[in-house]
Formats: sequence, structure tokens, C-alpha cells
Amino acid sequence: MKSTKLFNILLGPVVSEKSTMVGESANQTVFKVRRDATKLDVKNAVELLFKVKVDSVQILNSKGKVKRYGKSVGRRDHTKKAYVCLAEGEEINFAGSPD
Repeated sequence: MKSTKLFNILLGPVVSEKSTMVGESANQTVFKVRRDATKLDVKNAVELLFKVKVDSVQILNSKGKVKRYGKSVGRRDHTKKAYVCLAEGEEINFAGSPD
């Protein structure tokens, strides 16, 4: 796969209480990814961008919430998250410090 496409797969990390707990306990990192991304795309993108070894990837599709806008009813966009399990001893540091 072309590396230019892989750079567009990951939209950013998910920073929440749940993703922090999963990261500490199971050595996983959570990313928001494109809706058309596959597990193999996510694995290749993480390995290319962060230079780490990925063990497995789990994908979560979540539907957008239904919201009211005045009298009309609308829906927020659907999202896709990827739970990336890193190999033992591997770590992704988003803070940018060398440690």
C-alpha cells in the first residue's frame, strides 16, 4: 500500500478515561480512524508512523447520536475507533519526550 494513503488512515488518538485505563492495563492505544480503514491498514499505518511492533487491532464502529436542531432532527457523523495492541516492551509516547 502507498505510504501516502497510510498517513491519512489515522485521524488522531482518543484521549478519554477509558482509553487511558486500557492503555495502562493492556498495553493498547486507541485511535480515531477513517471509516473506510481496515485492520491491516491501521496496523501498517501505526508501524510506519510510530516505528513500533503491533500485535493486533480491534475495530469499533459507533453510530452517530441523534440530535435535534430546532424543529428538525439530525444525526452526528458515524465514527470508527481502532484499539491497537502493541507488542510487549513497545510504547507510543504522544508527549514527545525521548523517554
